[in-house]
Amino acid sequence: MPHDPATTPAETTGLRADARHNRDRILDAAREAFATRGPDVPMAAIARRAGVGVATLYRRFPTRESLITEVFADQVTMCTSVVDDALADPDPWRAFCTVIEKVCAMQIADRGFTAAFLTEFPCADEYERERLRAETGLAVLIQRAKDAGHLRPDFDQADLILLLIANNGLITASPDSAPTASRRLVAYLLQSFHADHTAPLPPPPPLTLHQIHHLPPPARPRSA
Repeated sequence: MPHDPATTPAETTGLRADARHNRDRILDAAREAFATRGPDVPMAAIARRAGVGVATLYRRFPTRESLITEVFADQVTMCTSVVDDALADPDPWRAFCTVIEKVCAMQIADRGFTAAFLTEFPCADEYERERLRAETGLAVLIQRAKDAGHLRPDFDQADLILLLIANNGLITASPDSAPTASRRLVAYLLQSFHADHTAPLPPPPPLTLHQIHHLPPPARPRSA
């Protein structure tokens, strides 16, 4: 069969390279948009940020879920890595504190992080496995710290949710002060979590990890 001169190998390679370039631009734009505006940013806004048409975005990522899982995969892997490193630490209290400090720092730095870690995507098997592995690891770290006598015995997983809710609220502060405020809040609360502080507490609220995804987005600062 004679070669079709309308499509040369160089042109085909160029098209593939262009498609890869568009895909990378979309992912970069989505990552930035989720970090600053949260995961509910309109797809059209992501397309504009990437400099591509909405049709191009949907050709690469047919659904919002497919885009979100691709963008959030790095964040979930990062969180899992933090938990894995803590599980390898022979000091249960240091491991627990390190995870809390790092997770809260990630939450402040990237608004998409909380949703990445806590949102369920039943059709994304590998993503779900990583997320659940991190969640299971956190439960192990909590129990280890309790068994070692360092974490107060009445600490509940809902207390971790309270911490994430409080930390999420600090994002309404200016970008310069939020990281500092978060570090101080975490330091205060880690001290109160220690077993030395055993004054009775009210019962924990019925909170679950997945409720964090439904928090209202932090208010965007008004322009002068």
